[in-house]
Amino acid sequence: MEENPSESERGLWKLSVDGSSCITGSGAGLVLTSPDGWTLEYALRFGFKATNNEAEWEALIAGLTIAKHLEVQKIEAFSDSQLVVSLASGEYEAREDSMAKYLSHFQSLKSAFEVLRVLKVPRAENARADQLSKLAMAEELEKNQTVLVDYLDMPTISEVDVMDIDIPQEPNWMTPFINWLRNGILPEDLAEARKLVYRSNRFQFRDGILYKRSFSFPWLRCLTPLEDDYALREVYEGVCGNHIGGRTLSHKLLRQGYYWPTLHQDAIDLVRKCDKCQKNAYISRRPSQPLTSITAPWPFAQ
Repeated sequence: MEENPSESERGLWKLSVDGSSCITGSGAGLVLTSPDGWTLEYALRFGFKATNNEAEWEALIAGLTIAKHLEVQKIEAFSDSQLVVSLASGEYEAREDSMAKYLSHFQSLKSAFEVLRVLKVPRAENARADQLSKLAMAEELEKNQTVLVDYLDMPTISEVDVMDIDIPQEPNWMTPFINWLRNGILPEDLAEARKLVYRSNRFQFRDGILYKRSFSFPWLRCLTPLEDDYALREVYEGVCGNHIGGRTLSHKLLRQGYYWPTLHQDAIDLVRKCDKCQKNAYISRRPSQPLTSITAPWPFAQ
């Protein structure tokens, strides 16, 4: 059964976008219009260098993101960029790496809308969005009180790369404690379950983070194998690292508020594998001497 055109147009929002790039900087402008005629004008200034096509993509993605937050279901986007419209509609195939990343981010936004169409319009019919994109690069932008202004420090596709790294963690030493403290799940082995209940009295699960009680330190944050390797190297050879010994390194991490079961041994292993320490560490050349006792003139003098 075909949908009635009048019903498909009901509740349709319109989005006009345009990006601009020149020697002085880059910016984007967008105009979002509701079915009732309410209009939102937006100017976006970039803190990075972008080509014209990248600026067009940033404008389209920013407009769709705003519409998604407004819970818009049906929207028509208009752009004067032939490349962006053709890539979004599937007529062109992305060959450049940056264009492929923008297209992938656009595809991830499509699922938030019931109807989403990207159409090509002449530059003359996209004049207001073009003015906003140029206004975003003007020095008088801060004085404008009628246009919403935002600043984009990095490209949208760089944020996607960071998000892709956030993958689910594999089971590690913290998994049994979290399963028991959060979900009340114990191992099937009775001996292991009894041991886990006893040891879990020293741990606490709060706001998605596992902590361990310490005698002389505050609550210690428990780290996964990936996190503990980064923490060890950052303290040992990071910006403030001074290639300390293994025992000192483990105590320093405890003072910073971190814990995992093999902390002390991992610190010793890292120091032993350090190439710089093996080459430049001080080696005592003093000949060995037999120990001689020292007689104290009175008790407890030494």
